[in-house]
Amino acid sequence: MTVAVLPTGASGENHDIAERTFRLRGLLIGTAVGDALGLPAEGLSRRRARRFYNSGWRHRLAFGRGMISDDTEHTIFVAQSLLCHPDSPERFARRLGWCLCGWLLSLPAGIGFATLRAILKLSLGFSPAHSGVRSAGNGPAMRVAIIGAFFAHDPSRRAAYVAASTRITHTDPKALIGATAIAELAAWIVRDRLTQSPSLDAFITLLRACGPDDRDWQTLMDAMEHAARENRTVAELADQLGLGKGVTGYIYHTVPIAAYAWFRHGGDYRQTLSTVLDCGGDTDTVGAIAGALAGATVGEPGIPEPWRTGITDWPRSLGLLRVLAERLVTVAASGQPTEPVRYFWPAIPARNLAFLLIVLAHGFRRLLPPY
Repeated sequence: MTVAVLPTGASGENHDIAERTFRLRGLLIGTAVGDALGLPAEGLSRRRARRFYNSGWRHRLAFGRGMISDDTEHTIFVAQSLLCHPDSPERFARRLGWCLCGWLLSLPAGIGFATLRAILKLSLGFSPAHSGVRSAGNGPAMRVAIIGAFFAHDPSRRAAYVAASTRITHTDPKALIGATAIAELAAWIVRDRLTQSPSLDAFITLLRACGPDDRDWQTLMDAMEHAARENRTVAELADQLGLGKGVTGYIYHTVPIAAYAWFRHGGDYRQTLSTVLDCGGDTDTVGAIAGALAGATVGEPGIPEPWRTGITDWPRSLGLLRVLAERLVTVAASGQPTEPVRYFWPAIPARNLAFLLIVLAHGFRRLLPPY
């Protein structure tokens, strides 16, 4: 089990800044690592993923290295929008919409159908408040942990920004409940400086409050609580939820699995990630969500070094994520907006072309054994 190494040696305000930076860097790096590790296995059933990757989880996208996908990219867009507009969810949403439109123009290799339709509506002039489509896909949950961490001490603003980030692409109430659950967990980790799993009663109470009037959500919480009291594994909970072949892109499948993995292995990033990836299915997104929560808990030092150094990506690199974390902490402390972090965006289309070719190669590889 990896133990979180908290920052020491500072006092007062400097210690608070160091602590907040520790959490946000862990969250952002944790998102990227979970995304990159899960990406090569995305769409594989649990059984076939086990046959493909029976030697444990490591980077396998290209020559033993990993790259990020839309899960981390959307998190970056949210972070940049928070830097520019920490005091207005409406302006935040407009900038996030602008980021998503630019992202689509860069020809990303993978994009959810609901997100695609929403971005096309944005491109046609729809406002971010009316661009979303009726869908309960997991897009809102994959990008929302950073909002929870940023507004850890401001519940009303946290809720407003989560709603703005969600409805820009998804309008199904279930999408908002799932996104709220991840944001509330991230806020809890940062606010209470958690270094390990909380009590089961507190965990379930927080999650139940995210969808008090939704019967399906409460049924999921019953299943999670029962699994925890019976000391069941993440895979056993997945089986109970009918996900034996893999976790789907439905937010009511992705969020419970990611949240339960964090609760069961909260102080151990490796175990948290391994158990959700072992479930198969939408591995990059469930890995990114679970990685964000676990990373915020243990910090960047608690994430296995080979998993961090194995990511080879540019210009949206781990270095960019570290700078984003530091700047977000400064803005959160001052309340004053700032410029987004600059990077060499003209290189992104060429990077995306290379990424697409790698993904296609993986697709052809899957036509061959083992089945």
